[in-house]
Amino acid sequence: MTEFLLKSDISEIIDRLGDDAQKFSGKTVLLTGGRGFLGRYFMEVFGALNEGPLKQPVKLVALDNMITAGKEGAVIPDLPNVTFINHDVVKDFEWHGELDYLIHAAGIASPYYYRAFPLETLEVAITGTRKMLELAEAHDARFTFFSSSEIYGDPDPKHVPMAESYRGNVSCQGPRACYDESKRVGETLCYIFHNTQGTHTNTIRPFNVFGPGMQETDYRVLPNFASRIKGGKPLHVYGTGNQTRTFCYITDAIVGFLSVILKGVAGEAYNIGNPDPEISMVDLVKRIEKVSAQAVSYDVVEYPDSYPADEPNRRAPDIRKARLQLGFDPTVTLDDGLQRFLNWSDQTYTGSQ
Repeated sequence: MTEFLLKSDISEIIDRLGDDAQKFSGKTVLLTGGRGFLGRYFMEVFGALNEGPLKQPVKLVALDNMITAGKEGAVIPDLPNVTFINHDVVKDFEWHGELDYLIHAAGIASPYYYRAFPLETLEVAITGTRKMLELAEAHDARFTFFSSSEIYGDPDPKHVPMAESYRGNVSCQGPRACYDESKRVGETLCYIFHNTQGTHTNTIRPFNVFGPGMQETDYRVLPNFASRIKGGKPLHVYGTGNQTRTFCYITDAIVGFLSVILKGVAGEAYNIGNPDPEISMVDLVKRIEKVSAQAVSYDVVEYPDSYPADEPNRRAPDIRKARLQLGFDPTVTLDDGLQRFLNWSDQTYTGSQ
């Protein structure tokens, strides 16, 4: 176990998977984006499954080109039956063995980084997705694509919380378009392969997943806040501070993701997140102050040049579909998740942001 994740969180995920985990027994899984925030959890979970619960080990092959892996991703753990390959998924990848599951989690998800790498962001979600779909189709593997809640754009209030059927309100020309629109194209590719080739595809739309392992240099709201708390600095709230989000702790998210991978209905997309509470960024600061039991000051500031403005005013998932079809039910409260994350970040972050 690396220092970048909590061992207790991995154990909690394994426990909550229960008997469903046996569906991975003796199987081969290809994971892209293996050294990203979510990919590192997948690697650790599969490694932990091989240390006991599975009747036969699962073989995991993880790919990543390390473009945004950072110090957290650079340390490759030695895990049983887990292999890492440095590879860019926009390039051809040959696989001649058996392949049962392909999890396409590669992507540039941080607004800071997709503003810095817009073409690379487009390529991994479009070219990379097509190449991985072709690989899955050739091996008759189940394919899971990690999309984003940002495909909904800035939603009409009548459609909040957003159900999977909501078509979104997204600009194809704007500071976030390289990410939003490429994820939408990736979903279309999944739709096409499922309907024309019969490929078993699923799409996951994560909603603001957070937890230990988030890079301090990721420049997302919670790492930003945690770093500045560690450094004894006022928190910077971008824009008006009235924009709202819901936050899903990593253990709930990974359990939900694995439920889609194992049990998702072919061709379907699923929101995975925690619908409660929908909270403004100013109120999030106050919640952090309560959880941390220390005075926290903040400033409402303009968006920095390095961070794209034009963000959605609201983002909250309707998860009824995942509840009904997959039995997904988040159990970690926002306060509990914040407590775990802040305790971890206090031991890990430098406070340099």
